[in-house]
Amino acid sequence: MPAIAVKPRVFKNYLLKIGADSYEAHVSSVALTPSSSIQTWKGGTPAAVFTDATTPTWVADLAYAQDWETPNSLSIYLLNNEGATKEVEFSPLGSGPKFTVTVIITPGAIGGAIDEFGTATVSLGVQGKPVYTAGAVTP
Repeated sequence: MPAIAVKPRVFKNYLLKIGADSYEAHVSSVALTPSSSIQTWKGGTPAAVFTDATTPTWVADLAYAQDWETPNSLSIYLLNNEGATKEVEFSPLGSGPKFTVTVIITPGAIGGAIDEFGTATVSLGVQGKPVYTAGAVTP
């Protein structure tokens, strides 16, 4: 069995587009996160045990800076487009490999603690699953 090479990276530069707009400067974290569970059915004998996994559902988890002054900031975009479905393109390396998903827009929190940057997190529901597109990273 061949040894598969690995190339881990520190995430330093995202690409994040929602529709035609770029929001990588607004986010400090982006993660496409699956959720599934294992189901087991047991019958009346020790041999009658069946286990299977449910189909994963996905969310796009964003952590971002609240900006209520800049027209079309991510904060305002999420608030104004609540319930809309939008295509999102995400490259965790800023270029090269990317993932495309269709999300359901949900607004994030408004406000926060005194003497801290206003930040928020939001989980956007994904329709289907991410589509991976290979590509070379440009330095």
